Amino acid sequence: MARINSRQVEAFRAMMLTGSVTEAAKLMAVTQPAVSRLLRDFQALLKMELFDKRGTGLVPRAAATALYMEVERSFVGLERIAAAAEEIRSRRTGTLRIAALPALSNGYLPRLSGRFLMERPNLNLSFFGVISPIVVDWVLNNQCDIGFAEVPIAHAGLSSVRLPAPARVAVLPAGHRLAAKATLQPRDFEGETFVSLTAGSTGRHLIDQAFNRDDVRRVLRVETSLSEIMCGLVSSGLGVAICDPFTAQEFESRGVVARPFLPRIDFEFAAVFPPQRSPSPVALDLVEAMRQSLSEMSNPPQA
Repeated sequence: MARINSRQVEAFRAMMLTGSVTEAAKLMAVTQPAVSRLLRDFQALLKMELFDKRGTGLVPRAAATALYMEVERSFVGLERIAAAAEEIRSRRTGTLRIAALPALSNGYLPRLSGRFLMERPNLNLSFFGVISPIVVDWVLNNQCDIGFAEVPIAHAGLSSVRLPAPARVAVLPAGHRLAAKATLQPRDFEGETFVSLTAGSTGRHLIDQAFNRDDVRRVLRVETSLSEIMCGLVSSGLGVAICDPFTAQEFESRGVVARPFLPRIDFEFAAVFPPQRSPSPVALDLVEAMRQSLSEMSNPPQA
């Protein structure tokens, strides 16, 4: 069997990152036919079909998503070697490597991390925004000094610290009839088109439980694992949703209105640390800064 070469893997990764052959070609600085050929040869060598053709584009199969997690881990390892060499060459010391779930990494945590670094001029940062299972995987493999993942954490061997859990909020298109209410409850959503989290997730279970308790019927038209996609769909006017407060805040200036939702459904997450070694002091400092910030979010100062 012929050996897989690095360009084939690079083409596969570029395709998964960008979502199209055109953009993958730009990322690799090659032609579209070259990317197509690399992907075709890669699948032939693996004896696996990784993509389905949809119109003029390619859609990854479940096998491609599973393979991508392993490929990405390998690429991050290579990137860390290059980054470490650069740190040695330029005599920089002190790099904090963070991986965080998308709800935190799409705005809130980068802002907090920026302020954190401004107070520590000798500290450098590597920041990765990935889904919770990959956060856990990278922390387990010592590719990050600290990770932030939704609970429950899938690996009991990891040291973790629970952080204050803010309440999920209702998100509505600007101008929606429910935006006139100060607080929303399940019965307000009767008959509404609803953008839901993916079936099987902890958040989906808690949200469905709240609506089922009051026997509220929603029109479930879309499922997604990413809150950014959820809010993007809500901003289009398609429907309403229950979302983490961090992503909701990022979309408040982009056609989305957030309202408190009762009964309270917490968005629970934790800081996780690599096994078999103590957390770095700077990582613990970041956790403490985050704890204070989240406490202020839950208890804003009174005017």
